[in-house]
Amino acid sequence: MPKRIPKKIHAITLMMLVACLFGAALVFAGSMPNSWYQTKLAQATHTNAAGTATVAATAYQSSDQAISAYNKVKDAVVTVQNLQKSASLSDGASAFDDQSKDKQQDQYQKASQGSGVVVKISNNTADIVTNYHVIEGSAAIQVVDADGKKTEATVIKTDNAKDLALIRVKSSAFKQVAKLGNSSNLKSGQTILALGSPLGAAYASTMTKGIVSAPNRTLSISQTNNQNVQVIQTDAAINPGNSGGALIDLSGEVVGISSAKISAGASDTTNIEGMGFGIPANTVAAFIK
Repeated sequence: MPKRIPKKIHAITLMMLVACLFGAALVFAGSMPNSWYQTKLAQATHTNAAGTATVAATAYQSSDQAISAYNKVKDAVVTVQNLQKSASLSDGASAFDDQSKDKQQDQYQKASQGSGVVVKISNNTADIVTNYHVIEGSAAIQVVDADGKKTEATVIKTDNAKDLALIRVKSSAFKQVAKLGNSSNLKSGQTILALGSPLGAAYASTMTKGIVSAPNRTLSISQTNNQNVQVIQTDAAINPGNSGGALIDLSGEVVGISSAKISAGASDTTNIEGMGFGIPANTVAAFIK
Protein backbone atom coordinates (compact mmCIF):
# COMPACT_ATOMS: atom_id res chain seq x y z
CA MET A 1 0.00 0.00 0.00
CA PRO A 2 1.57 3.41 -1.08
CA LYS A 3 2.81 5.74 1.65
CA ARG A 4 0.93 8.97 2.12
CA ILE A 5 2.94 12.24 1.80
CA PRO A 6 2.68 14.28 4.98
CA LYS A 7 0.71 17.51 4.79
CA LYS A 8 3.79 19.41 6.06
CA ILE A 9 5.73 18.60 2.88
CA HIS A 10 2.79 19.73 0.77
CA ALA A 11 2.84 23.07 2.58
CA ILE A 12 6.59 23.59 1.98
CA THR A 13 6.26 22.77 -1.71
CA LEU A 14 3.40 25.23 -2.03
CA MET A 15 5.41 28.00 -0.36
CA MET A 16 8.38 27.42 -2.68
CA LEU A 17 6.10 27.57 -5.70
CA VAL A 18 4.57 30.84 -4.52
CA ALA A 19 8.04 32.31 -3.88
CA CYS A 20 9.21 31.38 -7.39
CA LEU A 21 6.14 32.93 -8.95
CA PHE A 22 6.58 36.11 -6.91
CA GLY A 23 10.26 36.41 -7.90
CA ALA A 24 9.46 35.91 -11.55
CA ALA A 25 6.75 38.55 -11.37
CA LEU A 26 9.16 40.98 -9.69
CA VAL A 27 11.86 40.49 -12.35
CA PHE A 28 9.31 40.92 -15.13
CA ALA A 29 7.96 44.10 -13.59
CA GLY A 30 11.48 45.51 -13.15
CA SER A 31 12.32 44.93 -16.79
CA MET A 32 9.43 47.08 -18.04
CA PRO A 33 10.60 50.47 -19.51
CA ASN A 34 8.72 52.62 -16.97
CA SER A 35 9.24 50.41 -13.97
CA TRP A 36 10.62 51.76 -10.68
CA TYR A 37 13.86 49.75 -11.19
CA GLN A 38 14.59 51.18 -14.64
CA THR A 39 13.92 54.70 -13.33
CA LYS A 40 16.39 54.25 -10.46
CA LEU A 41 18.98 52.78 -12.81
CA ALA A 42 18.70 55.73 -15.19
CA GLN A 43 19.08 58.18 -12.29
CA ALA A 44 22.16 56.38 -10.99
CA THR A 45 23.73 56.26 -14.47
CA HIS A 46 23.35 59.99 -15.14
CA THR A 47 23.81 61.47 -11.70
CA ASN A 48 27.49 62.42 -12.29
CA ALA A 49 27.30 62.91 -16.05
CA ALA A 50 27.93 66.66 -15.74
CA GLY A 51 30.29 66.42 -12.75
CA THR A 52 34.08 66.54 -12.64
CA ALA A 53 36.45 63.58 -12.64
CA THR A 54 38.98 63.03 -9.89
CA VAL A 55 42.33 62.09 -11.42
CA ALA A 56 45.04 60.54 -9.25
CA ALA A 57 48.58 61.80 -9.72
CA THR A 58 50.63 59.29 -11.69
CA ALA A 59 54.23 59.20 -12.88
CA TYR A 60 54.93 58.85 -16.60
CA GLN A 61 58.33 58.00 -17.96
CA SER A 62 58.79 58.50 -21.68
CA SER A 63 60.34 55.69 -23.65
CA ASP A 64 62.04 58.32 -25.81
CA GLN A 65 64.54 59.51 -23.18
CA ALA A 66 67.51 58.57 -25.34
CA ILE A 67 66.12 60.59 -28.25
CA SER A 68 65.53 63.61 -26.02
CA ALA A 69 69.03 63.36 -24.54
CA TYR A 70 70.59 63.05 -28.00
CA ASN A 71 68.79 66.15 -29.29
CA LYS A 72 70.07 68.20 -26.36
CA VAL A 73 73.70 67.46 -27.20
CA LYS A 74 74.08 66.41 -30.83
CA ASP A 75 74.88 69.88 -32.21
CA ALA A 76 77.42 70.46 -29.44
CA VAL A 77 79.49 67.40 -30.43
CA VAL A 78 81.92 68.06 -33.28
CA THR A 79 84.70 66.35 -35.22
CA VAL A 80 88.25 67.48 -34.43
CA GLN A 81 90.88 66.90 -37.13
CA ASN A 82 94.61 66.84 -36.47
CA LEU A 83 96.31 68.25 -39.58
CA GLN A 84 99.93 67.77 -40.56
CA LYS A 85 101.87 69.51 -43.28
CA SER A 86 101.94 67.40 -46.38
CA ALA A 87 105.28 66.02 -47.50
CA SER A 88 104.42 67.01 -51.04
CA LEU A 89 102.78 70.17 -52.32
CA SER A 90 101.27 68.17 -55.17
CA ASP A 91 98.99 66.11 -52.98
CA GLY A 92 95.95 68.16 -53.96
CA ALA A 93 93.84 70.88 -52.38
CA SER A 94 94.26 72.04 -48.83
CA ALA A 95 92.36 70.21 -46.13
CA PHE A 96 90.82 73.59 -45.31
CA ASP A 97 87.75 74.48 -47.32
CA ASP A 98 87.11 77.70 -49.25
CA GLN A 99 86.35 79.58 -46.05
CA SER A 100 90.04 79.32 -45.16
CA LYS A 101 91.62 80.39 -48.44
CA ASP A 102 94.25 82.42 -46.59
CA LYS A 103 95.67 79.10 -45.36
CA GLN A 104 95.84 77.39 -48.72
CA GLN A 105 99.45 78.36 -49.29
CA ASP A 106 100.27 75.64 -46.80
CA GLN A 107 99.28 72.12 -47.77
CA TYR A 108 97.81 69.97 -44.99
CA GLN A 109 96.63 66.42 -44.66
CA LYS A 110 94.57 64.79 -41.94
CA ALA A 111 96.84 62.83 -39.62
CA SER A 112 94.01 61.71 -37.32
CA GLN A 113 90.45 62.53 -36.34
CA GLY A 114 88.65 62.63 -33.02
CA SER A 115 85.70 64.36 -31.45
CA GLY A 116 85.08 67.39 -29.26
CA VAL A 117 82.35 68.94 -27.12
CA VAL A 118 81.33 72.61 -27.19
CA VAL A 119 81.39 73.88 -23.59
CA LYS A 120 81.16 77.65 -24.12
CA ILE A 121 79.96 80.12 -26.75
CA SER A 122 80.81 83.81 -26.45
CA ASN A 123 81.37 86.73 -28.85
CA ASN A 124 81.23 84.58 -31.99
CA THR A 125 83.70 82.08 -30.59
CA ALA A 126 83.20 78.57 -29.30
CA ASP A 127 85.37 76.74 -26.78
CA ILE A 128 85.64 73.00 -27.33
CA VAL A 129 87.04 70.37 -25.00
CA THR A 130 88.70 67.28 -26.48
CA ASN A 131 91.46 64.80 -25.65
CA TYR A 132 95.06 65.94 -25.66
CA HIS A 133 96.03 62.92 -27.75
CA VAL A 134 93.59 64.04 -30.46
CA ILE A 135 95.48 67.29 -31.15
CA GLU A 136 98.96 66.22 -30.03
CA GLY A 137 101.71 67.17 -32.53
CA SER A 138 99.31 68.94 -34.89
CA ALA A 139 100.49 71.56 -37.36
CA ALA A 140 96.91 72.84 -37.50
CA ILE A 141 93.55 71.88 -36.07
CA GLN A 142 90.27 71.85 -37.94
CA VAL A 143 86.81 71.49 -36.43
CA VAL A 144 83.89 70.11 -38.43
CA ASP A 145 80.50 70.98 -36.95
CA ALA A 146 77.33 68.86 -37.10
CA ASP A 147 76.39 70.47 -40.45
CA GLY A 148 79.77 69.65 -42.02
CA LYS A 149 81.14 73.20 -41.88
CA LYS A 150 84.92 73.39 -41.30
CA THR A 151 86.62 75.97 -39.10
CA GLU A 152 90.24 76.34 -38.00
CA ALA A 153 90.87 76.11 -34.25
CA THR A 154 93.56 77.35 -31.92
CA VAL A 155 94.76 75.74 -28.69
CA ILE A 156 93.81 77.51 -25.45
CA LYS A 157 95.23 75.08 -22.89
CA THR A 158 96.25 71.47 -22.54
CA ASP A 159 96.90 68.92 -19.78
CA ASN A 160 98.76 65.87 -21.03
CA ALA A 161 98.46 64.10 -17.66
CA LYS A 162 94.66 64.34 -17.75
CA ASP A 163 94.55 63.84 -21.55
CA LEU A 164 92.51 67.02 -21.97
CA ALA A 165 92.73 70.00 -24.29
CA LEU A 166 90.67 73.15 -24.75
CA ILE A 167 90.54 74.63 -28.24
CA ARG A 168 88.73 77.65 -29.66
CA VAL A 169 87.13 78.42 -33.00
CA LYS A 170 86.06 81.83 -34.28
CA SER A 171 82.66 81.16 -35.76
CA SER A 172 79.03 82.11 -35.24
CA ALA A 173 77.86 78.75 -36.59
CA PHE A 174 77.90 77.06 -33.19
CA LYS A 175 74.60 77.45 -31.33
CA GLN A 176 74.45 74.59 -28.86
CA VAL A 177 76.46 74.21 -25.66
CA ALA A 178 76.67 70.93 -23.79
CA LYS A 179 75.94 70.99 -20.07
CA LEU A 180 78.42 69.26 -17.80
CA GLY A 181 76.79 67.03 -15.19
CA ASN A 182 78.03 65.77 -11.83
CA SER A 183 79.96 62.57 -12.54
CA SER A 184 80.19 61.71 -8.84
CA ASN A 185 76.49 60.73 -8.98
CA LEU A 186 77.05 57.95 -11.51
CA LYS A 187 76.07 54.42 -10.50
CA SER A 188 77.00 51.04 -11.94
CA GLY A 189 74.22 49.84 -14.23
CA GLN A 190 73.07 53.35 -15.11
CA THR A 191 72.28 53.93 -18.79
CA ILE A 192 74.90 55.96 -20.61
CA LEU A 193 75.13 57.21 -24.22
CA ALA A 194 78.28 57.92 -26.24
CA LEU A 195 78.27 60.60 -28.98
CA GLY A 196 81.10 61.28 -31.37
CA SER A 197 82.64 60.69 -34.78
CA PRO A 198 83.90 57.08 -34.90
CA LEU A 199 86.19 56.70 -37.93
CA GLY A 200 86.00 60.45 -38.53
CA ALA A 201 83.65 63.09 -39.92
CA ALA A 202 81.92 60.62 -42.24
CA TYR A 203 80.22 59.11 -39.17
CA ALA A 204 79.71 62.33 -37.20
CA SER A 205 76.89 62.44 -34.63
CA THR A 206 76.98 58.69 -34.11
CA MET A 207 75.37 57.60 -30.82
CA THR A 208 75.85 54.28 -29.06
CA LYS A 209 74.18 53.07 -25.89
CA GLY A 210 75.38 51.10 -22.88
CA ILE A 211 75.67 51.20 -19.13
CA VAL A 212 78.14 52.48 -16.59
CA SER A 213 80.21 49.38 -15.92
CA ALA A 214 82.16 51.10 -13.14
CA PRO A 215 81.86 54.80 -12.22
CA ASN A 216 85.36 55.06 -10.76
CA ARG A 217 87.96 52.80 -12.37
CA THR A 218 91.73 53.29 -12.10
CA LEU A 219 93.87 52.87 -15.21
CA SER A 220 97.49 52.16 -14.35
CA ILE A 221 100.63 53.80 -15.70
CA SER A 222 101.28 50.77 -17.90
CA GLN A 223 97.87 51.23 -19.52
CA THR A 224 98.07 54.99 -20.03
CA ASN A 225 101.84 55.40 -20.60
CA ASN A 226 101.59 58.41 -18.33
CA GLN A 227 100.18 58.08 -14.83
CA ASN A 228 97.38 56.46 -12.89
CA VAL A 229 94.07 58.06 -13.86
CA GLN A 230 90.50 57.75 -12.60
CA VAL A 231 88.00 57.05 -15.37
CA ILE A 232 84.42 55.96 -16.04
CA GLN A 233 84.19 52.46 -17.48
CA THR A 234 81.34 51.71 -19.89
CA ASP A 235 80.27 49.03 -22.34
CA ALA A 236 78.88 51.60 -24.80
CA ALA A 237 80.68 51.16 -28.12
CA ILE A 238 83.69 53.48 -28.30
CA ASN A 239 85.84 53.33 -31.41
CA PRO A 240 88.75 55.31 -32.93
CA GLY A 241 87.37 58.79 -33.56
CA ASN A 242 85.16 58.77 -30.45
CA SER A 243 88.05 60.18 -28.40
CA GLY A 244 87.08 63.62 -27.09
CA GLY A 245 83.37 62.97 -27.64
CA ALA A 246 80.60 63.06 -25.04
CA LEU A 247 79.38 60.46 -22.60
CA ILE A 248 75.90 61.60 -21.55
CA ASP A 249 73.17 60.42 -19.21
CA LEU A 250 69.48 60.22 -20.09
CA SER A 251 68.90 63.81 -19.00
CA GLY A 252 71.28 64.98 -21.74
CA GLU A 253 74.09 66.10 -19.41
CA VAL A 254 77.70 65.30 -20.25
CA VAL A 255 79.04 63.04 -17.49
CA GLY A 256 82.33 62.19 -19.20
CA ILE A 257 84.61 62.63 -22.21
CA SER A 258 85.40 59.46 -24.16
CA SER A 259 89.12 58.78 -24.11
CA ALA A 260 90.14 55.14 -24.58
CA LYS A 261 89.18 51.49 -24.91
CA ILE A 262 90.79 48.12 -24.33
CA SER A 263 90.64 46.12 -27.54
CA ALA A 264 93.07 43.29 -26.82
CA GLY A 265 94.54 41.41 -23.87
CA ALA A 266 98.15 41.48 -22.72
CA SER A 267 99.07 38.71 -25.16
CA ASP A 268 97.30 40.46 -28.08
CA THR A 269 95.53 37.17 -28.82
CA THR A 270 92.38 37.85 -26.79
CA ASN A 271 89.76 40.11 -28.34
CA ILE A 272 88.13 42.43 -25.80
CA GLU A 273 84.65 43.93 -26.25
CA GLY A 274 82.72 46.50 -24.25
CA MET A 275 85.59 48.02 -22.24
CA GLY A 276 85.59 51.74 -22.98
CA PHE A 277 86.68 54.59 -20.71
CA GLY A 278 85.89 58.26 -20.25
CA ILE A 279 87.30 61.15 -18.27
CA PRO A 280 84.77 62.14 -15.56
CA ALA A 281 82.90 65.41 -16.10
CA ASN A 282 84.08 66.73 -12.73
CA THR A 283 87.70 66.36 -13.87
CA VAL A 284 86.81 68.14 -17.13
CA ALA A 285 85.08 70.99 -15.27
CA ALA A 286 88.11 71.52 -13.02
CA PHE A 287 90.40 71.59 -16.08
CA ILE A 288 88.25 74.16 -17.90
CA LYS A 289 88.12 76.46 -14.88
